[in-house]
Amino acid sequence: MYSYIIGKIVEINVDHIVVENNGIGYLIYVSNPYEFTKGKEIKVYLYQYVKEDVLLLYGFKTIEEKEMFLKLILVKGIGCKTAIGILATGDLERIISAIETNDVNYLKKIPGIGPKAAKQIILDLQGKFNDVPITIKTNDDLQEALEVLIALGYRKVEVEKALKVLADENLDTNGYVKRALSLLVK
Repeated sequence: MYSYIIGKIVEINVDHIVVENNGIGYLIYVSNPYEFTKGKEIKVYLYQYVKEDVLLLYGFKTIEEKEMFLKLILVKGIGCKTAIGILATGDLERIISAIETNDVNYLKKIPGIGPKAAKQIILDLQGKFNDVPITIKTNDDLQEALEVLIALGYRKVEVEKALKVLADENLDTNGYVKRALSLLVK
């Protein structure tokens, strides 16, 4: 089992990179190969997939991305290719937020994820990201909505997760409160 590899990127393809280490080229499937630079020495965290007649390496730029991948492949119906596809969206915080706030619609927008798979991901992974801090971009209306929802008796962690989902929307305080309530009531 490999944990990571340090080497020089010698090839970049649509779904993989080749990293050379000590004269051996390792073909590594990655979510976003074009984030890497050919000729550059890098550290890639690895997951080794072994099945009867197949040995594949999946690579990740960060340990957090690898941990998310490992959680995703534990979900019923989600294999390595689908998990890499989910990571290709490039926004781990947004994916975690969608899982924690039951945002099926966001997950369904990811290629290869239908309503059934989205619900299964939420069912299997919700509550498994308690150690991941959720940050929301600050604006006065969001902050005010946070205070209103806490005053209504919702826990701060739940409210922050709901507002994180809504942070990109351009709403006033009432709009944020109404949309957050619809997420919190689910």
